[in-house]
Amino acid sequence: MSSTQTDTQQTMTRSNKPPLRLGQMLCERGLLSESQLEAALTHQKEVAPGKLLGQVLVDMKLVQPEHIVEMMATLLDIPYVQLTPEMVEEEALASLPQAMMEKHNVLPVAREGDRLRVAVEQFTDVFLVEDLKRQAGCAVQVMAATGENIRHTREALLKTTSTPPTDSHQESGASLNQILDQLVVDNLKVVEQEQQENVADLEAAATDSPVVKLVNYIIHKGVEMRASDIHIEPEDDSFRVRYRVDGHLIEAVRPSSRLLPAVISRIKIMSGMDISERRLPQDGGLTVMIGESPIDLRVSTMAAKLGEKVVMRLVNRDAAPLDLESLGFAPEMLAELRALMRTPHGIVLVTGPTGSGKSTTLYGALAEIVCEKDNISTIEDPVERRLPGTNQFQVNNAAGFTFASALRSLLRQDPDIIMVGEIRDAETAKLATEAALTGHLVLSTLHTNDAPTAVPRLANMGVEPYLLAASLRGVLAQRLVRRICPHCRKASELTAATRASLMRLCGGTCPIDTVYEGTGCTRCRGQGAFGRVGVFELLRLNEEMLAGIAHDGSVRSVRALAKEQGFVTMLEDGLEKVRQGIISVNSLLEVVARAEDVPTTRVQPEAERSDAFALPENM
Repeated sequence: MSSTQTDTQQTMTRSNKPPLRLGQMLCERGLLSESQLEAALTHQKEVAPGKLLGQVLVDMKLVQPEHIVEMMATLLDIPYVQLTPEMVEEEALASLPQAMMEKHNVLPVAREGDRLRVAVEQFTDVFLVEDLKRQAGCAVQVMAATGENIRHTREALLKTTSTPPTDSHQESGASLNQILDQLVVDNLKVVEQEQQENVADLEAAATDSPVVKLVNYIIHKGVEMRASDIHIEPEDDSFRVRYRVDGHLIEAVRPSSRLLPAVISRIKIMSGMDISERRLPQDGGLTVMIGESPIDLRVSTMAAKLGEKVVMRLVNRDAAPLDLESLGFAPEMLAELRALMRTPHGIVLVTGPTGSGKSTTLYGALAEIVCEKDNISTIEDPVERRLPGTNQFQVNNAAGFTFASALRSLLRQDPDIIMVGEIRDAETAKLATEAALTGHLVLSTLHTNDAPTAVPRLANMGVEPYLLAASLRGVLAQRLVRRICPHCRKASELTAATRASLMRLCGGTCPIDTVYEGTGCTRCRGQGAFGRVGVFELLRLNEEMLAGIAHDGSVRSVRALAKEQGFVTMLEDGLEKVRQGIISVNSLLEVVARAEDVPTTRVQPEAERSDAFALPENM
């Protein structure tokens, strides 16, 4: 990764301590009372939901703008400055063009060696910081200042009337037509797919203002739509940008294919990749500030027939606290899972395909068992969020630091509880088993369709059945299903095709008559769904099952033993959520296994059905 991207990420993520909230800091400094903060939060929620808290406080005249900027700078560990003309060095002032200073409302203050100190109004805009570095040709130290203070100081120095600053959030929210109008510029370098592009030309095009705006728009739009992934895909005359929201891909924009090389080069520069390499896959990452929240982007590129495809995974480190109860567990299953997590030793697995929420469940489980007396360590690829009270290690395959080698080393670190991000190979499986047999609790994930299949899967990796019986304590399988929007939910009748599918899955009977669907409204963007909820099955191994696995660890045998113990399948758990109106039957059928992979379901009598899945009154 280049020093430019490294400096930017260090600037935006300098402090690893959990930050105080803006309102809390203002109250602690005596600049705001608790009642005033409550009034501002209420106003923000009911009157100005699109505004940041700091702007709401200024609009309500509760706090001065300089106090907001100072507190925000403290939160981000960025120097705060109140400018005067005497503070600005003439040499520094000449480092940036006047047009750029006026457009972005910035002011270079001093040059110290090879570092330029710049006062910036939008000091959380990582894209702007990168542009300043490129224009100045050196490292930049950002200093926070109010917009009015910067303008007045600059006007006094330059003796000219400055234009109002551009609001980066307003730019990002502008209509696509307006953005694309700006993008059609004559001097943009157009690169043919079959030609050998000049790296310098690509870099120049990637840092051109319209391209920067388009990439900013794509990322801001993804955060606004609550997307988990952003896909940039080349086609014949255009490239499409699609966002994965609640498990489904939604196309948002389709710019001209002439812009694709510059857009991809811009993303590569930001992510620390090699823009000259366009044939081999590359991985990178960056951190940006959207408002007050740091957003981590994991970026992957791969060459396709018509150009490179880019996928960006968005991870919000300031997401809501992990809570197992919010994931959709039935009370009985949640109690059993919590009991498993307090087992003194053994292996507990979470299984499912990629994107089924396995890591989220493990984070939630670990968050509940973190305590002072235990040494809890994780091995992850990548570390998706910081979990206080644990030691987290990042896999680095290029350096030879794999899951297996990390686990081998970690066993010499006196661990009590170990989380292995994924059991991918025979060596990791055997090491995890040995760790469980030597008194450690090992949590991990495995790619299987259901819980019973985990047993033969581990056996196929070379773990002996008798060792599995001695170490395996439980397997949780899960999927994520789109949650019906509660604001446009309505009851409907089963279609003949859906009824036939259910009868095939449920042994010839249809367990439900009334189902629910979302018709689409403004709150769910016409999708009929908002958010996702888990459907689960938990295989908890007792003495009888362990003895059976040691004798016969086949899928059929494990399923038969589980059924005798009252095992509830994912399909049964999902049907209960269908009855409660939480999910639609079609959404459930999209994610559960095929008929041949699902044991005959046990239909729960009406009197036994739980009311644990009542819909929230609001989202």
